[in-house]
Amino acid sequence: MTHILILNGPNLNLLGTRQPETYGTITLKDIEAMCAREAGALGITYEFEQSNHEGTMVDLIHATKADGIILNAAAYTHSSIAIMDAISAVNKPVLELHLSNIHQREDFRHHSYISKVAFAMICGLGASGYPLALRAMNEHLAL
Repeated sequence: MTHILILNGPNLNLLGTRQPETYGTITLKDIEAMCAREAGALGITYEFEQSNHEGTMVDLIHATKADGIILNAAAYTHSSIAIMDAISAVNKPVLELHLSNIHQREDFRHHSYISKVAFAMICGLGASGYPLALRAMNEHLAL
C-alpha cells in the first residue's frame, strides 16, 4: 500500500489565526482531516507531521519509510540547504506545496531550494492544495 509523508514547516501550527488574509482561517488540524478523507478515498496511508525546527524536519525526512513526501517547508523553502540535501539523500519523490502563491509575495520568497529537488510544486490553492498534492503524489508513484 502506498504511504506518503506530509511534512509541514515552521509556523504552520498557527494556521487559522496567523495572517488569515494570506493563509485563510482553516487550521492545520482541518487540513489533516481533509488529507485523511482524501487518503481514504485513494486507498493510501499517510503520516502528517509539523515542526518549527529545521533539524527535526531533516530527521523526519531521513527516517521516513514513506514512498513519497509532500513538503510544505514554509519559510525553510527559501533558506534551508539542509532540507534540500536531506531530500537528495533519501532519494524519494518530493512534491513541494505552499498555501499561498510564493511568486506573488516578497521577492525573497520567489527562490526555493526545495524546487531544485522536487518533481513538482503546487502553490496558491490554499488548503485545497493538500488533497490535490495527495492525488498527484499517488499518481506519480504509480508511474
